[in-house]
Amino acid sequence: MLSALLSPVVAMLWYLQQILRAHQISYLGTLPSPAELSGERLMEYKKQYTVLNTSRFLQQWNPLIVIFIFTIFTSARAFDYGEALTKSLLYFESQRSGRLPYNQRVTWRDHSGLTDGLEQGVDLVGGYYDAGDHVKFGLPMAFTVTMLSWSVIEYGEQIAAGGEYEHALEAIKWGTDYFIKAHTSPNVLWAEVGDGDTDHYCWQRPEDMTTSRHAYKIDENNPGSDLAGETAAAMAAASVVFRKANPHYSHLLLYHAQQLFGFGEKFRGKYDDSVGAVKSYYPSVSGYKDELLWAALWLYKATDKVDYLNYVIDKAHDFGGIDWAITEFSWDVKYAGVQIIASKLLMEGKQKEHNYILEQYRSKAEHYLCSCLNKNNESNVDRTPGGLLYIRQWNNIQYVSTAAFLLTVYSDYLKNSNQKLNCPGGVMEPQEILSFSKSQVDYILGSNPMDMSYLVGFGSKYPKRVHHRAASIESYRENKGFIGCTQGYDNWYGRLEPNPNVIVGALVGGPDSRDNFEDQRGNYMQTEACTYNTAPLVGIFAKLHQLECENLAHNPPLISSY
Repeated sequence: MLSALLSPVVAMLWYLQQILRAHQISYLGTLPSPAELSGERLMEYKKQYTVLNTSRFLQQWNPLIVIFIFTIFTSARAFDYGEALTKSLLYFESQRSGRLPYNQRVTWRDHSGLTDGLEQGVDLVGGYYDAGDHVKFGLPMAFTVTMLSWSVIEYGEQIAAGGEYEHALEAIKWGTDYFIKAHTSPNVLWAEVGDGDTDHYCWQRPEDMTTSRHAYKIDENNPGSDLAGETAAAMAAASVVFRKANPHYSHLLLYHAQQLFGFGEKFRGKYDDSVGAVKSYYPSVSGYKDELLWAALWLYKATDKVDYLNYVIDKAHDFGGIDWAITEFSWDVKYAGVQIIASKLLMEGKQKEHNYILEQYRSKAEHYLCSCLNKNNESNVDRTPGGLLYIRQWNNIQYVSTAAFLLTVYSDYLKNSNQKLNCPGGVMEPQEILSFSKSQVDYILGSNPMDMSYLVGFGSKYPKRVHHRAASIESYRENKGFIGCTQGYDNWYGRLEPNPNVIVGALVGGPDSRDNFEDQRGNYMQTEACTYNTAPLVGIFAKLHQLECENLAHNPPLISSY
């Protein structure tokens, strides 16, 4: 009966404890030599377990004890999700462009990009660098802010319980403040600052930048419905976040979001057709229709105006919302996110006249989810031997973090509506879906064949040579001497030593299809981190932290004395 009430790990420990008690073996003392235990593997546990008064039983049954201990340490690894939450939000301060505030916590960074937009006569100071370079790309920055906002909308209470609510709002506002600046008139949005080609020729700290800071825009003659749509989605979602904390700011964000949606809808086109400089870095492969649906849904959530919902219903077929069965969700492809939110509307039952279309959205949403869960008859998402979802070679972990987020929120939607997920391969309970999502997060945090945390600064083993200019060069605050474009490559890029600055909370690209990872600065496919990698994890860390706290409250660990 007792084991049914305890977690598997605690139950195993309890049984082992009873066995040892029965044979007068205590946890106090020093571990016998490997020869006495006849098993070299126990050396790994020398620091965790010590044994006194060995008896004939120990000599006979020590393999069983080894199995118990091995199971405990390999199958039930515990992580501090509260620490992961704190560190994930700290990362966004490392990516800030512009004049840093007085309460900046990442002290190895300093002001940068203070003349952005000057050449074009606009103020474009601020925002985020997307990854390890110094270009401000509008599309991935907006998606980052949307995901941060969605995390707060779904898990704001849990983030607050973890003591990180204000930091989460600061991370969102740093992005939305920039979007307000970049939206200089109803039909003009500045899409990019900096040039990827010239930027990649240099290895410099952002404080020393000598590369081009040319700015690019979309307007009526050079449309970009995808960028306008994603930015509208980000500002609409953020307006929900700030509705109570800062009503005036919330209204301002909503004003810009509605204008941007109108701009993107009226002047249709792909932004990478208008801004050629972005094609090699963030091309809009999926087109703009998914972003317009995405923006309309977020505006409906922010305003409750049925016009936006009608747009999502009316355009469902023409824009691919109920046609595309997608197995990825990213800064480029938003269909799965659209389908998940539309499914929630169906579950809430508020717009029953649209159930026929919403059911079709839900069908495509569940195709995505079942693919991730390996429960489709066909087209399941591949996995590494260690169990990580695997989409593609370059920065694969971005797809893992977004999948984990969608699985987590959908498990909540199902639980709250007392429903289950019906996949071709079987019915999934909400808890099973959450458990799989947790397995992906745990893999990221170190439960993987490499025993590596891919969240930088978390755990004892994590990437030390992240492909990141600012992190890899001595801090400007430590050495204000100018470091030139090629000087950084000559003196810093090729160093074998770890980066001098730890970019805490960055989520790197992660392992390959065989769970292998090379911690080399030049291995940018695996060691470069991006803002949109970390953003979806913020809410999940908060939820898992809350669940761990509740579990401890209901199942305190057994403490024995001898």
